[in-house]
Amino acid sequence: MRVLVFFDLPVITGENKRAYRKFRKYLLKNGFLMLQESVYCKLALNGTVVKAIVDNVHKNKPEEGLIQLLTVTEKQYAKMDIVIGETKSEVLDTDERLVIL
Repeated sequence: MRVLVFFDLPVITGENKRAYRKFRKYLLKNGFLMLQESVYCKLALNGTVVKAIVDNVHKNKPEEGLIQLLTVTEKQYAKMDIVIGETKSEVLDTDERLVIL
């Protein structure tokens, strides 16, 4: 099973920013991996572990903001469709350099 954490936390005041950093550090320290900005994931072996993870996230949540948790099976997680756009680079490859010369 996987536990996905989605969060949207305010970062307007200094206190908000500290709470955001503290929550993000909590996730990383406890084995969550960043999938993309504000989306983290952790592997859980069974439902008991999932409950412990969820309880710990609740205990470490900031006072403000939105945090959502989603538990999916490994089979569901493996079906995730990953779409990556074309990457742009300022570095020219060998063929491009020859054309410019």
